[in-house]
Amino acid sequence: MNISPLQKARYEYTPKLPGMLRQGIANICVKEGAETQSVADQDKIKALFPNTYGKKEITFEKGQNTSAAKKQVVGVILSGGQAPGGHNVICGLYDALKATDKDNVLLGFKGGPDGLLKNDYVEFDDEFIDAYRNTGGFDIIGSGRTKLETKEQFAIVAENAKKNGLTAVVIIGGDDSNTNAATLAEYMAANNTGIQVIGCPKTIDGDLKNEDIEASFGFDTATKTYSELIGNIERDANSAKKYWHFVKVMGRSASHVALECALETQPNICLIGEEVAAKKMSLAEITNYIADSVEARGNNGDNFGVAIIPEGIVEFVPEFSKLIAEINELLAGSKTEEFNALPDWEAKYNFIKAGLTAESFSVFDILPQFVQQQLFLERDPHGNVQVSLIESEKLFSEMVKAELAKRKAAGTYKGKFGAQHHFFGYEGRCAFPSNFDADYCYSLGYNAFMLIQYGYTGYLSKVSNIARPAEEWVAGGMPITKMMNMERRNGEDKPVIRKALVELDGAPFKYFEAHRKQWALETCFKYPGAIQYYGPAEVCDLTTVTLALEQAK
Repeated sequence: MNISPLQKARYEYTPKLPGMLRQGIANICVKEGAETQSVADQDKIKALFPNTYGKKEITFEKGQNTSAAKKQVVGVILSGGQAPGGHNVICGLYDALKATDKDNVLLGFKGGPDGLLKNDYVEFDDEFIDAYRNTGGFDIIGSGRTKLETKEQFAIVAENAKKNGLTAVVIIGGDDSNTNAATLAEYMAANNTGIQVIGCPKTIDGDLKNEDIEASFGFDTATKTYSELIGNIERDANSAKKYWHFVKVMGRSASHVALECALETQPNICLIGEEVAAKKMSLAEITNYIADSVEARGNNGDNFGVAIIPEGIVEFVPEFSKLIAEINELLAGSKTEEFNALPDWEAKYNFIKAGLTAESFSVFDILPQFVQQQLFLERDPHGNVQVSLIESEKLFSEMVKAELAKRKAAGTYKGKFGAQHHFFGYEGRCAFPSNFDADYCYSLGYNAFMLIQYGYTGYLSKVSNIARPAEEWVAGGMPITKMMNMERRNGEDKPVIRKALVELDGAPFKYFEAHRKQWALETCFKYPGAIQYYGPAEVCDLTTVTLALEQAK
């Protein structure tokens, strides 16, 4: 196989483990903490998870290993979208399993949860694992988005697990995947299958975190990758001095990626969806906010700049959310076919005008036509607008352009405005993991096996104190039910892991808030450059600015 020099060097990198996991398997013991309860809806969550609710948080410490010796056959899946470091979770799991007993077995189920349902797997060995150490992507076994949530599915998984002699299943995924892990663990416990279920926290969006899970894996690498690209664009903007660059970044439900990229690169504008929602900002108010920066810089001779837009921004705009809800109702049932059968956009426009309230139509009518049409593209499986298809970076640049034309006519704006557009998403999902993510993910996998060895189920692998050097990291586990609440999904109340949004009173946003007026007017760009793997620790082992600010001592 042809490999690059970097790929070869990364195979040979030895990830750093938390200090207490470096003692050797025989010298790691468990310290149990207090019993837990869910973040909300305690009675409902407890009723749904009677066998796995209220368990104790645990940490691993140096001491005599008291776990019962037995052969372990563990199954692992990758679930959901890719995130840098997923391969290292599997490598850490494999190494801990083999260090405990060379006869232990790790099976990788292919294509995500479907692999468990179809009993499609590969047995890992040293040669197989060594070809994926410290590399990006999920291609080791692939991933999938099938949800494990019905008793029929659980019964199939239990039967396949029994066929293969599985003692445990590790699910590597985001909030939905780990919600599925919790429900699968409950099923396995309720039916006395003897099969444990452990989750690992993954998502580049950064919204799977709380007081226990300080960061989801992949966020560090993805934001560093995007920030390198944004820094490159800033350098180009400052060189050419003739374009405003509107950059959309990943983050459908939360703005953690946008905020971290802003902290790393100091653009002129960064929209934070959670702030937009809290202030109930309209599209016009957001447009004016951006246009104010463009005008001030342009009148000062700086006809260039950079604006970062989170992927899900429009869903945080109250009037836009109301519009989307009305469109979903307008096209419910057979109405979609009726709409699609109309001969041209004029006929469809009149259909829309007749079906929306006057308030929502006034919002619809100020949108550029290409955005209006994007709102009526193919529905998602639930018949709803696919908001991710809306090119919000182009939406705001067009609205800013129209606003600046008014200001120029009024004589207040004397600059020139030209726009370029970018969307950074897939570029960061499978990057070579940073040293931080390589270490963190390996630790999560190694730690997951320790949870299995000590008999825990329904737990999330937890590594904390991660803004410090790896030697000071703390390994342990927390019951997944601790993170759960009840939410309305597809017309039903369901237990789910609560998504973590950007906290407007948190240190990262407060730092951004304190500096953004200066960034909006002046050229304060920072150029992070490429991720560094070899060299001084202060360069190569840097964590995110978000985490550094959150854990500042």
